[in-house]
Amino acid sequence: MSGFVAALSLLGVTGLAVVALYGAAWAVRVVREPLTAAPFGSGLEPSEHAASRFHVRWYAVTMLFLAFDMEMVFMYPWTRIISVMGPSAVIEMFTFLAILLTGVVYAWREGALRWT
Repeated sequence: MSGFVAALSLLGVTGLAVVALYGAAWAVRVVREPLTAAPFGSGLEPSEHAASRFHVRWYAVTMLFLAFDMEMVFMYPWTRIISVMGPSAVIEMFTFLAILLTGVVYAWREGALRWT
């Protein structure tokens, strides 16, 4: 039963913390007209709509970025187990890298990286 009481008391403390934070935010808020929609980030007026279309060449660059991003996702844990797994881990990783490199060479040959 003590675990149940501890869980309920933790839930109560969490609820009080949320209420206290909302109360503090309400107490320090600025009471005046909200700002009108202003440009965000650079401070310049946007030249086109946010939902405008991108040129198709950006999708190829995005796919290449995702390919190399996935490479890093798999390489970080690989560096941790390479000493345990031995040469088979090295062979598997270089096979994986060769497949990715084949994709880059294919994209390059097809002109996906050309900007003109």
